[in-house]
Amino acid sequence: MIRSMTGFGAGHGAASGEEVDAEVRSVNHKYCEVKIRLPRELAALEPELARQVKDRLARGGVEVSVRRGAGRGAIAPRVDLDLAAEYARAFEDVRRRVGLSGEVSLDAVLSAEGVVTLEERVVAMDAARPAVAEAVAKALDALSAMREREGRALARDLEGRLNAVEALVRRVEVLSPRSLEVYRDRLAERVQELSRGLAPDPVRLATEIALFADRVDVSEEMTRLHSHLVQMRGLLGGNEPAGRKMDFLVQEMHREVNTVGSKSQSAEIAGAVVELKAEIERMREQVQNVE
Repeated sequence: MIRSMTGFGAGHGAASGEEVDAEVRSVNHKYCEVKIRLPRELAALEPELARQVKDRLARGGVEVSVRRGAGRGAIAPRVDLDLAAEYARAFEDVRRRVGLSGEVSLDAVLSAEGVVTLEERVVAMDAARPAVAEAVAKALDALSAMREREGRALARDLEGRLNAVEALVRRVEVLSPRSLEVYRDRLAERVQELSRGLAPDPVRLATEIALFADRVDVSEEMTRLHSHLVQMRGLLGGNEPAGRKMDFLVQEMHREVNTVGSKSQSAEIAGAVVELKAEIERMREQVQNVE
């Protein structure tokens, strides 16, 4: 079954006290383009994550966002002991000089500027790597499930449009011989009118009809259109990424229908060609969403 290229998934991973959350979003794209946003301390994992995504997805513009969770604390306080000692000595010196009672308190030292700062906890890569891989894998599972649901809806829509195209193709096949008969009758009447009652040359008349029949013959185009329809249905039921092949087939169908339209000498066939183009264009828009 075909899959859509649009979707979203989220996942959580944990290993040895390291916790990670990941989100994966995907939209339509001609190829598989992966953009990854990681905390600075996890930047070294970017190539691994890109490979992990491309192993699961064939097409789509994919954005992966990873953030470190709570665990043992992604942020840790850092105390500058040397600076704290300097503040303590300075505060004690001030107390003595101005004759203040009491002692320098710990709160006063710790609240002094620069003594306590918050820093990102140094990451343990041995723990972060499996945690990130787990989170991204879960996010990709959720993303794939959504893309499959969207794919089923796309398949139903495309199947309906394929049926409509097939019905129109069969209609053109029925109308095509009739247009030849109409042309033959009109040509005979016109020759009869211009020859003022004289019998037309049957050989010349047959030659003209044969030339016209060759110009308006669309049997090859109809055969190719039927073949494209069969291939499209095969791709709808397959398990492999089919978006590019479908896009090519839709282009070929449009080309064949254009040829039929250029050969047509019938208003009815011309009307069917307009309907065919409209259905194929709707198919093309849907195929742009297929992985």
